[in-house]
Amino acid sequence: MRIECPMCGSRDRREFYYQGAAVMLARPDPQAHEADWEAYLHLRENPAGPTRELWQHDGGCGAWLVVTRDTVSHQISDTQLAADVKRAMGKAS
Repeated sequence: MRIECPMCGSRDRREFYYQGAAVMLARPDPQAHEADWEAYLHLRENPAGPTRELWQHDGGCGAWLVVTRDTVSHQISDTQLAADVKRAMGKAS
């Protein structure tokens, strides 16, 4: 699988480190029930199909990326700098 780094171009996925789903999770209150913390820490969606994931170009420029990837075919349809995604989200609110 190859990932298109906006800074470095097309690179082998072994240069990147997968960081998880690129979603904002609501952190429970420190005094929340144990089940709330367990769900926050351990329970994640595992969708089949397009997902947005957070990757770091660890073996290259170090950039953080939001990669849209189909979990069934591993086909990547979009790659953006995470900073650009965050900036765009800030403008939308």
